Amino acid sequence: MNKPNSIAPASGKLGVLMPGMGAVATTVIAGVEAIKAGLGQPIGSLTQMGTIRLGKRTDGRSPLIKDFVPLAGLDDLVFGGWDVFPDDAYDSAEHAGVLPKDKLEQIRDQLKKVVPMPAVFDRNYVRRLEGSNVKSMKTKWDAVLEVREDIKRFKEQNGCERLVMIWCGSTEIFMAPDPVHDTVESLEKAIRENHAAIPPSMIYAYAALQEGVPFLNGAPNLTVDVPGMIELARQNNVPIGGKDFKTGQTLMKTLLAPGLKARMLGVQGWFSTNILGNRDGEVLDDPDSFKTKEVSKLDVLEFILQPDLYPQLYGDIYHKVRINYYPPRGDEKEGWDNIDIFGWLGLPMQIKVDFLCRDSILAAPLVLDLVLFTDLAQRSGLAGIQEWLSFYFKSPMTAPDLYPEHDLFIQLMKLKNTLRFLQGEDLITHLGQEYYD
Repeated sequence: MNKPNSIAPASGKLGVLMPGMGAVATTVIAGVEAIKAGLGQPIGSLTQMGTIRLGKRTDGRSPLIKDFVPLAGLDDLVFGGWDVFPDDAYDSAEHAGVLPKDKLEQIRDQLKKVVPMPAVFDRNYVRRLEGSNVKSMKTKWDAVLEVREDIKRFKEQNGCERLVMIWCGSTEIFMAPDPVHDTVESLEKAIRENHAAIPPSMIYAYAALQEGVPFLNGAPNLTVDVPGMIELARQNNVPIGGKDFKTGQTLMKTLLAPGLKARMLGVQGWFSTNILGNRDGEVLDDPDSFKTKEVSKLDVLEFILQPDLYPQLYGDIYHKVRINYYPPRGDEKEGWDNIDIFGWLGLPMQIKVDFLCRDSILAAPLVLDLVLFTDLAQRSGLAGIQEWLSFYFKSPMTAPDLYPEHDLFIQLMKLKNTLRFLQGEDLITHLGQEYYD
């Protein structure tokens, strides 16, 4: 990665387009409006609350990240998107039940203005949903053209200088990479021919990249994690990133597993189960959609613990993940983990975790950060896969044949060093010999 000569200023409005305007998307929109109105703090957002150390520890230079790199401001954000349900952001947020009613009432006018465009939808890919606000396109190519028109119209009507698209929609059924995904040409041909290997998420992504709009994937769907999309992003000098927002149980795994590995403690088994009752839980009640999520969740331990390098400690680990749809729980998901570990002389121990979390509350600041950092990447001339944003994803995209880095703390170091690099500051290795020479 070559350092850009300059970073274009974050001038004008930044449009945030979200396919899927359910619990996560409306929590983001309502949260930003509430923060702007002084009704809350952006807890969980690195771009808004995080600092970055510059130079030596003795220099005392630790500015806020938003003061260090030129990010778009919250006042510059304009929200829009698509959904299979016609509810505006206020009604959708009220239905999701994530945020308190009294808080929503205080920003009602702002939320009422955000009305979803008709969505590209096909029940073959998300079987547990059915809505009335869908495009009546005859072919997948028609759908691409309609989404491209939606993008242009939104940008013009809202006076946006730049756009970022971030998938906040449902998990599609499990799909393995297909030869039609291998090149831009084969991808386009497959779209024109209504190929079954082209789900709705790929239609949005293809349309965005052709319009020069960065695309981020917050679900475990393939979407842009195929050679043809990666090639298209590079051709059009557009950043892409994904996949699957790192919230809840997987966040805990990326906190705990690196610690166990750092201390060379063995893991015999890791059993994870979840109960959740929101729309995401309903979709994941379909075994084919769950398969997509399961692969995303299972990969984490494999790459963090590296059983091929440490066969005595992790070579025989039993890792099981379960997701159970339980409507009374709503958005307040509960994740249970039972971890069987062993230490000195192989003697057994156990760790139990019961995480009563709020998926959308954890995801909202990730969406905000990803949008702002990806816009920064675009203005910095960084095209293609943005691996430095792995910090936010369960299944980070990487260059071909490169295994992903899942250790949360290494991911954060990579992110902050990328920001230092962009601003011409010295990278920090944490060697620290200079303090003792």
